[in-house]
Amino acid sequence: MPDAIYAAKQAGFDAVECHWPFDVATDDVNAALKDTSMQMLGLNTARGEVDKGENGVNAIPGREDEARSLLDEAIDYAMQTDTKKIHVMAGFARGKDAHQQFIANLQYGLEKVQNLPISLLIEPLNSFDAPDYFLSTTLQAEAILKEVGNENLQLMFDCYHVQLMQGNLSGLFKRHLKSIGHVQFASVPDRGPPDSGEVNFAYLFNYMHSLGYTAPLGAEYKPVGDTDASLGWLKQLA
Repeated sequence: MPDAIYAAKQAGFDAVECHWPFDVATDDVNAALKDTSMQMLGLNTARGEVDKGENGVNAIPGREDEARSLLDEAIDYAMQTDTKKIHVMAGFARGKDAHQQFIANLQYGLEKVQNLPISLLIEPLNSFDAPDYFLSTTLQAEAILKEVGNENLQLMFDCYHVQLMQGNLSGLFKRHLKSIGHVQFASVPDRGPPDSGEVNFAYLFNYMHSLGYTAPLGAEYKPVGDTDASLGWLKQLA
């Protein structure tokens, strides 16, 4: 991961984020961040049993102790690396019990960060790539944010997932603007660089800016071939 931080700086990015950094020593991450004058914007809670295909455990009934241990781990790592956002991964679960478990774990996490410079994020994932993932639309996320009622809990607005599930990116972005804590993007439908596919990101980014959104936008896409060769969009859209 330190090498990726240096590469991001060299490519022209202003900041970085990561998924699951916990096997990398925070001293190594901090050294790279300091050398590059970059900030780590966000990280995710661990996925659980990766060999079984898990993608978070916070909404899985009966896994409360593990979920809270993973929240503690993420908060500790975020504090050590001055990371401001933690995506609380829900996992594959549905139904009332899963909803109650997710709410309870979010409340636990919010209590842990209430005096820290950290916000928690929840992210809807599309049902094509992640069938049975607990959280799948921004409207479901909106209801959870309202139920929890804590400004430190925010929406991760991933344009790729939202477009696949709901479309109307401009309208939904405006609707959820006050609760959005981070934005990610990739082309639709192939999750590649943003200069291809069905979404006009030049228009969308300008629209976001016109609404007053000035926070960083995270490129979370899958390059075909060499990553550096896929970055032509950066000069056009940045």
